[in-house]
Amino acid sequence: MPDSPAVPSTGSTPVELTAEDAKLVVLARGARGRIGAVEGAAVRDQDGRTYAAASVSLPSLALTALQLAVGSAAAAGCTRLEAAAVVTEASTLDAAGHAAVRDLAADAPIHVAAPDGTVLGTVTE
Repeated sequence: MPDSPAVPSTGSTPVELTAEDAKLVVLARGARGRIGAVEGAAVRDQDGRTYAAASVSLPSLALTALQLAVGSAAAAGCTRLEAAAVVTEASTLDAAGHAAVRDLAADAPIHVAAPDGTVLGTVTE
């Protein structure tokens, strides 16, 4: 995935999330697991509502999980995101999903987690 932000390495120290951000990781894992998708993602909007999604790969449509979660939030009237999480086997955050989050929040943390829910790092830029 070109131009993807690197996920900061956390070494052996686990990343501590707030309860609300940890919930996003749980929702993202659930979205991914329900259909066996490559990725799952969840976002929280300015009112505390959450939106979860899995990656889509069709002949005529391909969306990352994060793009779809942001799109669902925007379609519901979201004007600002507070935080996002993506569960993936990749070691980087996909550029398209990162850009979608930044369209609605310049500074919202994007937590990247492994399929087992272990948070690998947080992208804040």
